[in-house]
Amino acid sequence: MSDYHTPATTFSSDSLEVGTPVIALAGQPNMGKSTLFNLLTGLNQHVGNWPGKTVEKREGHFSLNGRDTVLVDLPGTYSLTANSPEEVIAREFILREKPAVTVAVVSAANLERSLYLVAELAALNTPTVVALNMLDVAEQEGIAVDAKRLANQLGLPVVPIIASRATGVRELLQVVEGVMSSKQVSHPELPRIREDHVAILADIERLIHPYVPSDYPLDWVALKLLEGDAEVTRLLRTRLPEETQRLVDDILRRHDDAYLAVASARYEWIGKIIQSAVSHPRVGQVGMTERLDRWATHPVFGLLILAGVLGLVFWLVFAISAPIQQWLDQAVIGAVADNFSIALSSAPAWLRGLLVDGVIGGVGAVITFLPVMVIFFAAFAVLEDVGYMARAAYVMDNFMHVMGLHGKSFLPLFLGFGCNVPAVMGTRVIDSWHARLLTILIAPLVPCTARMAVVAFLAPAFFGRNAFWVTWGIVVLSLALLFALGAILNRTIFKGERSAFIMEIPLYHTPNLRTISILVWQRTLSFLKKAGTSILAVSVVIWLFSYLPGGDLEASYLARFGAFIEPVGKWMGFDWRLLIALLSSFPAKENSIATLGVLFGSSAESGLSAILASTYSPATALAFLVVSVLFIPCAATVAAIRQETNSWRWVLLNSGLMLFISVALGIVVYNLALLVGI
Repeated sequence: MSDYHTPATTFSSDSLEVGTPVIALAGQPNMGKSTLFNLLTGLNQHVGNWPGKTVEKREGHFSLNGRDTVLVDLPGTYSLTANSPEEVIAREFILREKPAVTVAVVSAANLERSLYLVAELAALNTPTVVALNMLDVAEQEGIAVDAKRLANQLGLPVVPIIASRATGVRELLQVVEGVMSSKQVSHPELPRIREDHVAILADIERLIHPYVPSDYPLDWVALKLLEGDAEVTRLLRTRLPEETQRLVDDILRRHDDAYLAVASARYEWIGKIIQSAVSHPRVGQVGMTERLDRWATHPVFGLLILAGVLGLVFWLVFAISAPIQQWLDQAVIGAVADNFSIALSSAPAWLRGLLVDGVIGGVGAVITFLPVMVIFFAAFAVLEDVGYMARAAYVMDNFMHVMGLHGKSFLPLFLGFGCNVPAVMGTRVIDSWHARLLTILIAPLVPCTARMAVVAFLAPAFFGRNAFWVTWGIVVLSLALLFALGAILNRTIFKGERSAFIMEIPLYHTPNLRTISILVWQRTLSFLKKAGTSILAVSVVIWLFSYLPGGDLEASYLARFGAFIEPVGKWMGFDWRLLIALLSSFPAKENSIATLGVLFGSSAESGLSAILASTYSPATALAFLVVSVLFIPCAATVAAIRQETNSWRWVLLNSGLMLFISVALGIVVYNLALLVGI
């Protein structure tokens, strides 16, 4: 795939501006844009939020012909009309920051949909190169794209690539560099609106010309006014004189159907390009995606496959991580604690206790979560990358209707298995406010990785070979409560409202190991940073209150507070130490194990899990696991709920419900366990 295709272009002698050049990656969701970004930047990337926004910003550096270059991964958008924050961010970045080149990543397997965004990018007068990605997926579906014809039809450089295999990427960079270094200016073939609207567009341009900001192309602004773009309309209202505004409004009012003419022109333009450059499979030919989806989206088999996928993930966690956890707990953390204790034998007791019990006992216990975290992160990254997540949402649609929701709500809930924070923030994909709010309220009932790590740490110690079934039962219990609470809230607070389900299901494709590895690395690094900061701080504070005033744990301030709340815990078989561990999980769920590590300590001979197993009965352990999974959300999730709902009322409702449910179920589970003799 060494050939690439560039239509006739003109050149400018202007040189690049002094400084680091910026390349923008633009594209619709599921086009492989993130795969290309990860391929070029590797670990040399930064993930944050756009200024003043909660939309994720990804920026990285790579070397282009020996020159440091900034690569900005713009939010995935279907168009550049102001229908969402992502769309506004993408177009404003291109208009205001003026990247040297904008690379439009399109899918050869779904070119018709991909080209709509290309039409809008070309109208921005930004130097654009089209990366024709996913040729392998297109081939699987029996689709062939003629890159040369596509380039001639678009009037833009087109480079065929397979980002997941790094095929054609070198050629793509050569074209990008050529556009940057020689100011190669393409002549894109833009969609042409109907003749009866051309004069209208010219009238609007004439009226607004003196008042359009210099960063904005005049013809693009006029077109956006004709489309009824809210942001552009608002911008012009602040700049146009009253008389001019009246004249513009009069034109737009008399031609309020103009947006249909603009959209129709784009689709006609796309249709001609597709007809010329794309060969579709023969009639009756079935692609790989359709064959797989006969099973994956089946109303019965699809649910069984989903249950099997989740079961496989949990089985992998125990089969792979349990032995590694045990080795870390005893051979590494325990040995380090013993060695430090020996080395500090002559040091003051408080210093030895702080370092051995507070720091190593607390943070060290959490470090043993690493195998669990890595497996969870990798498993869900693979499911997302291969395209299965959308199928899971589809087959869950009927179940979600019980709560007045639809399958799209399942996507953020599914993210909750990784972390409840992105689950809450991921509800932005839901159009209906009531459905979004309901999804936010029930999202913390999804057992996140941190909660599952606590279960994965304790369940094998108490239940041995039955740990998998105990864990699976707790997960099923959590999800059953999620559906029950959702149905109750929908019928009481939201009065049984329902919303429609519209969602794109991407084509299946081979997961990209580089993309998955980078994602796992970033999330693991974030976990380690948390262990080295907030969890360390909580561990030290817990140790401090367990040591003061006289160094005796049973007479410490922590023990006194624990004794005060212990009567509630006795209903669940908890002593004060388990209650303190639960309360300490509010800053971060992993803190519960860190706290137990501080309160019980550990050594190479007997790890923390062994100490806990000899201290508490299986009935108490089962109740503690249930309460830990259902307890009030962590501080980060509470903050996310407050941010997304903009109200403390919903935060308090969610936390109150979670507290009540966890305590009530803890009491029930403990007494039932005693009754059946567990």
